[in-house]
Amino acid sequence: MIIIKCAKCNGKIFKYIKIGKCRLLHCWKDRIAEDLSVHNGNNIECNCGVIIGIDKGKESDILSGINSNSAISTAKPNQQ
Repeated sequence: MIIIKCAKCNGKIFKYIKIGKCRLLHCWKDRIAEDLSVHNGNNIECNCGVIIGIDKGKESDILSGINSNSAISTAKPNQQ
């Protein structure tokens, strides 16, 4: 399980069950263990207002993927 956080405010957005080693490009809704995001229409936002993804039905596309310049960051729960 990984924790997806906002890179701007460091607030938690999701607890997500990730399978595989590649970077996270979209989140399957059935793998989201805890959802702390704000849903504004189809936009998925952090509590600070940063849009981090788009709701597309069964999945949520992450707008920028996860890299050093993204709006989100990940951490394993024991490495917060």
